[in-house]
Amino acid sequence: MAFIFKLLVMKKLAILLFIFIFSSSGFAKDPESKTFLALFKSKELKDYKTNLKDIESQFSSFFSTKTYDGNSELALLIEIPSCDFDECFLGEFLVNLGDGSKIQLQNLAFRLFDLTENKSLHQTYQAMYEASMAQKKKIQKSAKSASLP
Repeated sequence: MAFIFKLLVMKKLAILLFIFIFSSSGFAKDPESKTFLALFKSKELKDYKTNLKDIESQFSSFFSTKTYDGNSELALLIEIPSCDFDECFLGEFLVNLGDGSKIQLQNLAFRLFDLTENKSLHQTYQAMYEASMAQKKKIQKSAKSASLP
């Protein structure tokens, strides 16, 4: 009788453990993707005999990319899902040039930025600014109420 009772308790514990493991994996947070911005000068790309579309095509097979060209520098946005990359590591990627040679992205790009890192920094600065503005309004309000008879 005691053996059957222990067996039933073990069965219930095993079922609870099984449900807990699968339900906790369902609530796990997906790692955040990172977005990088690479800026290029059109004259430098011409010197290397390549263009922005060729560079994008080399990254688009692995990552989500977007290009922007217009009146300013040429831009390539690269979104890398759940990674530990930084702009230095991305800069070490090799890019094929028109003449068959290869060059590191950091030597070809004018600038590389980690927009995800800069986004969190921007949010921090914005929160600090809003806090200082709220404090100034509070001081002005108390000064107005003190000056009124």
